[in-house]
Amino acid sequence: MKSFPMFIRTTGRRVVIAGGGEQAAQKARLMLKTDAVIVLASSALDDELTALVANGSASHHAGAVSAALFEGAAMAFVATGCPGWDSCLHALAQAARCPVNVVDRPDLCDITTPSIVDRDPVVVAIGTEGTAPVLARDLKTRIEALLPARIGGLAELAGRLRGAVAASVPRDSRRAFWAWVFKGAPRAAWTRGAERDAARMIKDAIGQGTAPGLSEAGSIALVGAGPGAADLMTLRAVQRLQEADVIFYDRLVDKDVLELARRDAERVYVGKHVGAHAWPQAQIDAVIVAEARKGRRVVRLKSGDPGIFGRAGEEIAAAMAAGIPVEIVPGVTAASAAGAALGQSLTERGITDTLILATATGRAEDPLPDCTRFAGPGTTTAIYMGARQADRVAAALFAQGLAGDTVVRVCVELSKPNQRLLSVPLDRIGAIMQSEKIGGCAILLITWPASLGAHAAPRVHVPVLQEAPRGEATGLASV
Repeated sequence: MKSFPMFIRTTGRRVVIAGGGEQAAQKARLMLKTDAVIVLASSALDDELTALVANGSASHHAGAVSAALFEGAAMAFVATGCPGWDSCLHALAQAARCPVNVVDRPDLCDITTPSIVDRDPVVVAIGTEGTAPVLARDLKTRIEALLPARIGGLAELAGRLRGAVAASVPRDSRRAFWAWVFKGAPRAAWTRGAERDAARMIKDAIGQGTAPGLSEAGSIALVGAGPGAADLMTLRAVQRLQEADVIFYDRLVDKDVLELARRDAERVYVGKHVGAHAWPQAQIDAVIVAEARKGRRVVRLKSGDPGIFGRAGEEIAAAMAAGIPVEIVPGVTAASAAGAALGQSLTERGITDTLILATATGRAEDPLPDCTRFAGPGTTTAIYMGARQADRVAAALFAQGLAGDTVVRVCVELSKPNQRLLSVPLDRIGAIMQSEKIGGCAILLITWPASLGAHAAPRVHVPVLQEAPRGEATGLASV
């Protein structure tokens, strides 16, 4: 960001608008939505601005302008229509250290005015740093349709009742209480026009010291972060991140995904990745249960889908043994992301009617899994965590009848900016993995067409892959 968005308090503060024509009137209309003291600085005012002065909505400064006019003002708008005069007024405002916006002069703007969705006191501001105002207006139109017209009134009621909630509802339960107000029955009643019913529900719950259905116990959500890109997360996953008190996340979770969490949520890095574990699984199981027992909403954030090679079973068992509610929020798994990145279907009628998800790496104390045992004609096998086991995978597939020139798709850092897509022959895969320094976040895709029986070598011409949607694709060979 080149500009930091924030809201500026206007109560009891002056806003100076320099100019007397239509551009100044546009800024005045914007400021009339606030409780600011509006000062119109111009020798002459058009009819609209004259009417504002007449009815007491603004005051008129018709004399000479100096830096003193801007001192102490919350902000200033310069809209005289004269480039030279605009520049002079900008310099005076800066001398008084007053944030200033000069209409149609982004190079002279300390502040820019956003497109606003007004549900006072709920306000949504959309800005593009002055680059695309038409886009900002389009987004405003979309958000206007999403926000109920009455939602500001519910927020206003909540503001009046905050003191009562603080006095009656235990501190650890207040966030859940307000979530019920704004997401549960009170919100639904208020939106349909039953404001009195909504207010009665909230006040009754305050009297009880808790919202209906709320429990003092915490909860655990195992949330799939998807393959990397934040916009591949589900809406439910984003909701759980917004509700979480504490988030335990792995190395493979992209930083953009964590940006979707609420700012005051505690974030704990557990450091798990292929071949190394900063936290043993048993320690993770114990700590998420311990945090939930404190009444906290715990999110265990895992890359991909938590139920696919994410050791979710151990964490589910730990939660159930402790009597803690546990939820699984699925995510886009790496195999699906690989097919999307390659622009191909993972199953295709007449070629492959079976999709196998397998892992080449298991727990350190267990033997390496037999990840190719189901591969055969009519299958696509997606091998997770197979980069370091590529030679072993290749040897197993050779033994099952695949020829050395069988194509393997190697997909690295899927959906991330540094994504790479490689097409390599099976008999060179280990050496290529080493030369390309691929050792971690990669998935192998092997298709065995149904038309080729066991012990037949599928010989497929694969063109060199071009640039992938999220990064450069590397084509190592046509095989």
